[in-house]
Amino acid sequence: MKMKSFPFIITVFFLVLSISVFSQKTAALNSLLDRNSEFIFPQTADKISRALNIKPVFYEDANEEKYVKWPMKTGLEMYSSLGKDNTVNEMFFATSDNKPLVVEGLPFGLIMNKSTLQDCKTKFSKYGAKTQKMGTGSEFPGGSKLIFKKGKHYATLHFDSKNLLKSLSLTTEVINPAAN
Repeated sequence: MKMKSFPFIITVFFLVLSISVFSQKTAALNSLLDRNSEFIFPQTADKISRALNIKPVFYEDANEEKYVKWPMKTGLEMYSSLGKDNTVNEMFFATSDNKPLVVEGLPFGLIMNKSTLQDCKTKFSKYGAKTQKMGTGSEFPGGSKLIFKKGKHYATLHFDSKNLLKSLSLTTEVINPAAN
């Protein structure tokens, strides 16, 4: 009888462990989104930091342009260039090192690593969403990107070769693929 209970206990242990490892995480962006689940612009880096309760990381690129990022416990990374007075007018969302984490609560109701290209094509078709295939030299070879404009911002969604959402950017103009 004792021998049969041991495998049962081990099975239950691994079941509980797998549920916690593979569960969806929420981005906790509610106070930064409007009632339509759209990111509110402009914001300040301080306001975003307070809303997320995360200490921001400030840095500069090779051209001495200022940026800020908020690495979240969920594995989601938010980052942006900084304008005058640390104003944020665009935002980028990605998972750390493109981990296969499922993160919900993103702008437009998107879910990282769960929203599909086809679902997004349908959802954003009313905004004239255009799809482009990504080449072998891109971050997601064989994947696609979906671009549409809503209000003053362009949304660019990147999908991997399995057509799962990997990153989202909200910018004031379409980013040239040759930009670093």
